[in-house]
Amino acid sequence: MPFSIAIAGKGGTGKTTLACMLIKYLVNKGKTPVLAVDADANANLNEVLGLEVFDTIGNAREEMKNNKVPLGLTKDVFMSIKLEQAIIESKGYDLLVMGQPEGAGCYCAVNNLLAGLLDRLTGNYSYIVMDNEAGMEHISRLTTKNVDLLLIVSDASKRGLQTAARINELAKNLNIVAGKSYLILNRTKEAISDLFQDIIKKKNLELAGIIPDNNIIYEYDLNGRPTIELTSENHAVKAAFLIFDKIIGSNNIDALVKSHL
Repeated sequence: MPFSIAIAGKGGTGKTTLACMLIKYLVNKGKTPVLAVDADANANLNEVLGLEVFDTIGNAREEMKNNKVPLGLTKDVFMSIKLEQAIIESKGYDLLVMGQPEGAGCYCAVNNLLAGLLDRLTGNYSYIVMDNEAGMEHISRLTTKNVDLLLIVSDASKRGLQTAARINELAKNLNIVAGKSYLILNRTKEAISDLFQDIIKKKNLELAGIIPDNNIIYEYDLNGRPTIELTSENHAVKAAFLIFDKIIGSNNIDALVKSHL
């Protein structure tokens, strides 16, 4: 099975941008193939990657629940076809957008079927990068496997840290993180104060690193230009890559990945 990395955080902290940088890092380091999963209700990972979405897993769940399976196809074959159609291929990585079911009611049977299909799919990848909502239940519904690495993204605000602490605690309570959890402070404009560091320590968060605020990223977003096109010389990208080198590029992580395959 692949080595899974989940990214979560309060809205507006730049977690989708960080997910994009992580995918870029893994591809640049030859740690491929990578499966990028957009598990956020406000799906926009495809935009920062410069990819167009044609279908989502949420659409497939909706069609199956509403008995729109074509005659002559079993439900598992139908879902398998829809899953393949939802995969967007790119160089070194693929993207899968989970989407959201629109109707009310129970999706348990559909989700169980989907989980089995995803298990078979993910065996083709070395890494999975999941961009998530703030809550961690979405990850627990995605697959039956534990998350190997949880990256919690926060800005340099007390509210952001409080959200990060809740996510970290929720992940522990759900028992879905098999490996480490790290805090990454994003879009910082100045050095972190001693008071802020004390809060991080009291919240039992392990700070992996800090990514500075970057005007070029704002310009890319404003102009609809994919963030993945940022060069490796960009200050924010450099800072992110240094963090990834520390927590992902180690020999220990490489050994864990090989043990998954």
